[in-house]
Amino acid sequence: METMNKTFTVSIFTENTIGMLNRITIIFTRRHLNIDSITASETEVKNVHRYTIVLRTNREQIDKVVGQIDKLIDVLKAFVHEDNEVVHQEIALYKIKTTELKSNNVEQVVRENSAKVLTVDPDFIVIEKTGHKAETQRLFEKLKPFGLLEFASSGRVAVTKPMKELSSYLNELEIN
Repeated sequence: METMNKTFTVSIFTENTIGMLNRITIIFTRRHLNIDSITASETEVKNVHRYTIVLRTNREQIDKVVGQIDKLIDVLKAFVHEDNEVVHQEIALYKIKTTELKSNNVEQVVRENSAKVLTVDPDFIVIEKTGHKAETQRLFEKLKPFGLLEFASSGRVAVTKPMKELSSYLNELEIN
C-alpha cells in the first residue's frame, strides 16, 4: 500500500454549470485533502470548462477522489497526472515602490530572473514572472528586501503531455 505523498495535477472537464466548483471541492474536503491551487478556464471545446487542481497526497487517495469526481453529473471527464506528465506554469505579480526601481538594482533582479516590468506608476511598479512555483517563490525572496507592497500568484495552468485531444475523448463519450 503506497502512502508516500506526491504532487498531483487533476484536470476536470465539465459543463459550465452553477455550483460545479463547490460540488468538486467538497469531495476533496470530505477526504480531508487540502488543495494547493485551483484554476478554472475555458477549453478549446465550446461550452466545456477545465478545472486544474494541484494537491499533495498519495496515489490511492487521488485515484479514489478522481473516481468520485468522474461520477458527478456535468463532469465530462477527470484525469490525474504526476508532474512529469504535464507542462505547467504559474504567473506571479509583485508590486514594489517606484522609488526602489533605480536605487536598489531592482531592474537587474528582474532581468536575472527572466521577469518583466508590467506597469510603472508614479507610486509603484508591477513585475510579472511566469514559471514554476519554485521560480516565482525565488523571485519573491529576492524582491522582499525592496519592500513588497503586494504579491499575488495564480494557480497552476497545465496541459498534459500524453493526452489525446479533448475533442476525441468527448467523441468517444458520445459513442458509448
